[in-house]
Amino acid sequence: MTKFSRSVLALAATALLGGCSMIPTFMRPAAPVAAQWPATSTETASKAPAAAAVADVAWQDFFADASLHQLIQTALANNRDLRVAVLNIEQTSAQLGLKRADQWPTVNAAVTGSRTPNGSGGITNAYSAGLLVTAYELDFFGRVASLKEQALAQLLATTEGSHTAQISLISAVAQTWLGLLADEELLALSRETLSTREGSLKLVKLRFDYGASSELDLRQAQSLLESARATLAQQQRQRALDENALVLLLGQPLPADVRTRLPSERLTQVRLPELPAGLPSDLLTRRPDIRQAEQQLVAANANIGAARAAFFPRISLTAGAGTASSELSALFKDGSWGFTLAPQLLLPLFDAGRNQAQLASAKVAFDIAVAQYEKSIQSAFREVADALAGRDTLAQQLQAQQAQNEAETGRLRLTDLRYQNGAASQLDWFDAQRSLFASQQALVQVRLAYLQNQVALYKTLGGGADTH
Repeated sequence: MTKFSRSVLALAATALLGGCSMIPTFMRPAAPVAAQWPATSTETASKAPAAAAVADVAWQDFFADASLHQLIQTALANNRDLRVAVLNIEQTSAQLGLKRADQWPTVNAAVTGSRTPNGSGGITNAYSAGLLVTAYELDFFGRVASLKEQALAQLLATTEGSHTAQISLISAVAQTWLGLLADEELLALSRETLSTREGSLKLVKLRFDYGASSELDLRQAQSLLESARATLAQQQRQRALDENALVLLLGQPLPADVRTRLPSERLTQVRLPELPAGLPSDLLTRRPDIRQAEQQLVAANANIGAARAAFFPRISLTAGAGTASSELSALFKDGSWGFTLAPQLLLPLFDAGRNQAQLASAKVAFDIAVAQYEKSIQSAFREVADALAGRDTLAQQLQAQQAQNEAETGRLRLTDLRYQNGAASQLDWFDAQRSLFASQQALVQVRLAYLQNQVALYKTLGGGADTH
């Protein structure tokens, strides 16, 4: 007997006595990211107020706007992508039930009958009835248990995937709603500007007719008017696209009461709380997408155990108990009672390398899962770092844009006074109008970016998974 054969027999004997598991000991890989956020976001992160982990902050507490509350609740109830994610949980739960059932024998009620010719020219009848257990695997080497552990990890991963889908949906609804508010503000601004420029054109046309203005002034006024008209059309299109996107997220048309309140709501009314960034290592427990990747890693690890167990004997048991008779009418009266017991042991001797290939495939799948797990951590780290960098700079940009808008407003007022008194040309006046309109548009867009970045930070830190 070879050394390898003795080792296999020794391991088999141990397994037969108490059962064993071939699943390798699982160790969570080290997070391949820095221990601190990048320097660009360190100051902001350190100034964040002490608070509970963002993952524990319910979306109802983060978003205070009543219309946004209603929209998020509608989306959670009707969004089809989230519905599919929840149904995937039910499907993987059923798959786990199948693997758990494989650990127990299946007992069937069986009734058989046969009529066969005998050697004397007659017919021999044979009838039997009883309970039958067919090919129940005695899981001494943990193959079935490993498959059950794999199915359990897949269920947990699917559940975390549903939480990720919920977080993404809440964030998408909030950001799209903010975009719709910005669209309304830009439309109101463009309509007001268009009306002002129509009046300016009439004034310039009147002055041109009386020879007080040149054709250059007239063409400049016409150009500004058409530019405002083109901007209005562009913003009307963007608003329609944003509403269509929101309707898709909601899974139904925009509620009538929300549509009614929409023109009166402003981005300046939206207040979102500051969030503590914490440490990069916190993401391992906060982010459901990272937990999902970890459970997929656990599942791949369990699959290695099933592949290892395939190298060892597979012991199955077929058993039955019941009655047999040559007459169907006497089957349960005068039939003879008995039982059968037929264990079977299959030891793979030659399979053309199939088991070895399955084990190699399982190990490679585990290595792939490790890489995917590490990539999910790195992606999460980058998303949070980007959001923190945005929080650092967008607040400064918003403050500067507000100051510029105030300056452009004052510039137009002073230029208008100078123009009325003949101290400034119409070109100066037109230029001040154009600059103020551009500054007003930029202010709305920067304010939108700042609020959407706050929503993105809430999402990337794992907030919004708890629906309460």
